[in-house]
Amino acid sequence: MNRKRICIYAKDIQLITGRSERYGRKLLQNIREALDKEPHQFVTIHEFSEYSGIELEVINQYIN
Repeated sequence: MNRKRICIYAKDIQLITGRSERYGRKLLQNIREALDKEPHQFVTIHEFSEYSGIELEVINQYIN
C-alpha cells in the first residue's frame, strides 16, 4: 500500500517555492490564522493548495 502524507511542512514549502524555510514557517502561520486554527494544529496539503493557488498535482510532485 502506497501511503501519502496529508500534512505539509515548512521544508516542503521551501522545495515548492524556492524560498527559505523561515518563509515556509511564516506562511504556515498565516494559513493557520486565515483558517482560524490553533498553533499546534497541522495544515493539510489541500488547505495549502487552496491558500496558495497551486494545484494539488503540482504539490504532490514535489512531496512524493
